[in-house]
Amino acid sequence: MFRPIYEPRTRAREYCDLAVNIYDSCPHGCTYCYARAMAKRFGKPWGDTVNPRPGIVEAVRQQLAGMRGQGKKIMLCFTCDPYPIGFDTTATREVIGVIKESGNHVQILTKGDETAQRDFDLLDSNDSFGITYSGDFEGKEEPGAARMFDRFQNITAAYQRHIPTWVSCEPVLDPQAIFRLIRMGQSIDLFRIGKMNHRRASIHWGTFGRTVEALCLENNRKYYIKEDLRQEMGE
Repeated sequence: MFRPIYEPRTRAREYCDLAVNIYDSCPHGCTYCYARAMAKRFGKPWGDTVNPRPGIVEAVRQQLAGMRGQGKKIMLCFTCDPYPIGFDTTATREVIGVIKESGNHVQILTKGDETAQRDFDLLDSNDSFGITYSGDFEGKEEPGAARMFDRFQNITAAYQRHIPTWVSCEPVLDPQAIFRLIRMGQSIDLFRIGKMNHRRASIHWGTFGRTVEALCLENNRKYYIKEDLRQEMGE
C-alpha cells in the first residue's frame, strides 16, 4: 500500500506541513499549472478524465493509523483539485472523513464550484477552507474552474459556518484585483500572497509586495507573504 500523505518541498512547504493528492488529474485547465505542464512534458493525459488515485481512501486510512490524535493539518490538494468540476468527488468526502476520524484536520484549497459546500458539515474550527484568487475574472487563464463569484460564495458559506477561511493570491495575474480583494475581503481570515513563478509577468513584484503588505496592515487583514515575493521586496 502506498503512502499518499507526504511532506511538501520547496515553495509548497510554506502552505502546510503535510498534503495528499486525491485525484490523478484536474479538468480546470489553468494555463499556469505546473502539474499540467509536467504531464504534458512526459506525455501523460491530463484533464479529460479525472479519477481518484487507486486505493486512495484506504491508503490514507492506513497511514493515519500511526498518526491518530496528532492534530496535524493536511492540505487538499497540490497537484489536483479536491473538487474537480464535472466529476464525482465522493473520494474527497471520504478522505476528509478519514482524516477527521483520526484526530487530524484538513486545509482545503479549491477552484471548484458549490459542490465544495457539501462537505462543510465535516469541518470545524480546526480546519480551513480556501480558494485560489488570481484576478482572472474572465476565466481566460482558468477556463474549466469555477468563476470567481462562485468561489466567493463558497468562502462566504464557510465563514458563516465558522470554518476558518483563506485565499491563496498566487499566481497573481492582476495586481489591482488583489488590491481590491484586500480592501473588501471581510469574509477572509487569512491572505496568502505570492507572485508568478512558472512564467514571466510584466509586474514589478517588489512594488506589488510592498503595496499588498501596506494594504493588509491598513485594513487589518491577517496575511502571509511568501518567501519568493519577500525576496523581490528586498527583504
